[in-house]
Amino acid sequence: MFELNSAYAISPAFAALLVLVGLVAGVINTLAGGGSNLTLPALMLMGLPADVANATNRLGVLMQSLAAAKDFDSRGQLVRHDLWNILKPTLFGSLLGAVIAAFAPSEWLKPALLMAMVSMALLILIRPSIIAPPLGTEALAMADSPNSAWTLFFAGVYGGFVQAGVGFILIAALAGSLRYDLVKTNAIKMVCTAALTMAALAIFIWQGLVAWVPGMILAVGTVAGAKIGVRIAITASPAGLKWFLFIMTVMASAAALLKQ
Repeated sequence: MFELNSAYAISPAFAALLVLVGLVAGVINTLAGGGSNLTLPALMLMGLPADVANATNRLGVLMQSLAAAKDFDSRGQLVRHDLWNILKPTLFGSLLGAVIAAFAPSEWLKPALLMAMVSMALLILIRPSIIAPPLGTEALAMADSPNSAWTLFFAGVYGGFVQAGVGFILIAALAGSLRYDLVKTNAIKMVCTAALTMAALAIFIWQGLVAWVPGMILAVGTVAGAKIGVRIAITASPAGLKWFLFIMTVMASAAALLKQ
């Protein structure tokens, strides 16, 4: 087991790398997903084992999610009336995924993630209205879209398990099933990500897998990136957000393929 008080020699160069990578990942995660494909390798580069890097990465994810959700809410983009119904399946799935992550190899869910991301890239390219509803589309309540609960539950399981790419699955549920526009989708997505990350992080702390110093340094960058991401989301055109999502989905799919 990794000891909580274990000290890693963090040079100024490594600290700067973590902040910079965290900033870029914060922007990516706020607008789309897949930022952990940058932060996880950065943490492992400084010597953290894969399971410790996976757990430590959640500190940055949690802080950026809270910062982005707060900024979206202050700009009137966070829909609250159905939020608890959206969070429930996500949280249940996250707890299950985190328990699995503590005792099972992460390779189990990689093929499922890859299939989800490739499918999303194809949907954006062939039928963009599914993932990016046209302006004026009325969003659905959870009660009117039962299948969305299963999608959110799966997003929670995956997010609790390995985190990287969970944003894509949340977008598929919120924009694809519930028909929120991409700005409101990203706002709700950040709340869901914060909730599932809290649940997973509690289990990782219990298992003694979190390296606090590099995790908090990384969080400084991710919070800054999240704030930049919110500003971009508010000012960018729907078409611009859609194509950014497409590009990040393709890149995340390529990264997942290279890891197979």
